Amino acid sequence: MSQARVLVVDDEKDLAESTAYFLERAGFAAVCVTSAAEALAAMRQQPFAVVVTDVRMPRMSGMELLAAIKQSDPDIEVLLLTGYPDLQMAVSAIKQGAFDYLAKPFAEKDLIERVTKAAAHRQVKDNNEGLRERLRSGKAGRRLIHSSPVFAESLAMLERAARTDASVLLLGESGTGKELLAHHLHDSSARVDKPFVPVDCASIPTDLFESELFGHVKGAFTGATASKLGLFQVADGGTLFFDELGEMPLAFQSKLLRAIQERSVRPVGSNEQSAVDVRIVAATNRNLQKEVDEGRFRADLFYRLDVVRIEVPPLRDRLGDVDVLVTHFVQRFGDKVSIRGVSSAAAAVLRGYHWPGNVRQLRNAIERACALGHPGELQAADLPPELTEQGDLAAIGGDDAEGGTFQAMKARRIAAIESSYLESLLKKHKGNVTHCSEEAGMARSAFQKLMQKYAIRSSDFRE
Repeated sequence: MSQARVLVVDDEKDLAESTAYFLERAGFAAVCVTSAAEALAAMRQQPFAVVVTDVRMPRMSGMELLAAIKQSDPDIEVLLLTGYPDLQMAVSAIKQGAFDYLAKPFAEKDLIERVTKAAAHRQVKDNNEGLRERLRSGKAGRRLIHSSPVFAESLAMLERAARTDASVLLLGESGTGKELLAHHLHDSSARVDKPFVPVDCASIPTDLFESELFGHVKGAFTGATASKLGLFQVADGGTLFFDELGEMPLAFQSKLLRAIQERSVRPVGSNEQSAVDVRIVAATNRNLQKEVDEGRFRADLFYRLDVVRIEVPPLRDRLGDVDVLVTHFVQRFGDKVSIRGVSSAAAAVLRGYHWPGNVRQLRNAIERACALGHPGELQAADLPPELTEQGDLAAIGGDDAEGGTFQAMKARRIAAIESSYLESLLKKHKGNVTHCSEEAGMARSAFQKLMQKYAIRSSDFRE
């Protein structure tokens, strides 16, 4: 975690300066002050990843400083230094949000080890900000957007698994929300206050897997100018999420299996094992059983990870969720451009589309439509061309993934066709119902009844 900014707070100036010196020598950007008031002033001027503070200081104690820091920025990690180690104080500090504490006098090695880990935790928080933003919906920011029974069943199984430390394997197509579900599992478990650390197996070079996961010591290989914690150590106490598990190199899989079984890792270049306590969650869009059968994935690792298997359904198998997801995304992306809803024709296209890219594709489609659409409601013309082209075909006779009886399927298809037809005529004739009914070969009253059926208003199409 070189270049992470660390603030050292100690009323004994010599100790503050020597602590900062140790940190600078380890590659951190350290600043030292001699009071809590100076510390708060320094934090207003520049950001810090970690604060290392003495507990016993005049006017404002380290514990009081901890409370002030957590109130202003909960993501800052705080390491407490104390010359009077006390178990009760340590428990209280951890409960109030302290990352750890260190008893004086301390060894330079112990200081660097704890600050390195604290800085790594802060980096994980920063990296997960986008994911946390996507999770913020509903009570306590932890509700996943859905209404379909098939997704609710998968979610219920996930929440039952969260009560244990069993490994979980999430199987599903790209874009179905496997990482969101993994984070939801973490948030529903007893590990919620510890790190959630994602590992993108597809983006790590083959020869760096061991260093990334297990860490390395300074000088272990060319370019290892400083020691580095592995992601197993960063996730200690929390959840380690392996995304795109099927992309993991076969040569590394035996080492991963050993680490999971022994609950310890050995950093590259070190002779010492480091104990770790992590919950393993993995996800893939590949058929891992087929990969095992064809020799591209170790069977023993597969069975070790496949304790609780959860199938994440594609969006085409949960079309009942399209409307609630669309509403959510329109609220998120349409608010700033005064887009408040979706026309019935656009909604019909969205329901009729096959969604090969799943929820991710739906999100992107709504974001694009809101960026290019006009205030009011999203129209079918605002949607990406590939949706309207395939949506029209699907509305006529594509696969009906919602299931149900033939009559139910027929009713849905007819509704999609009728509402789309009505809106196209109203758009063409600028809301003139008389002209629309004449072109449709219908009585004006019959045309109006159809409009009422689909909640279509002629005023929306008038200039």
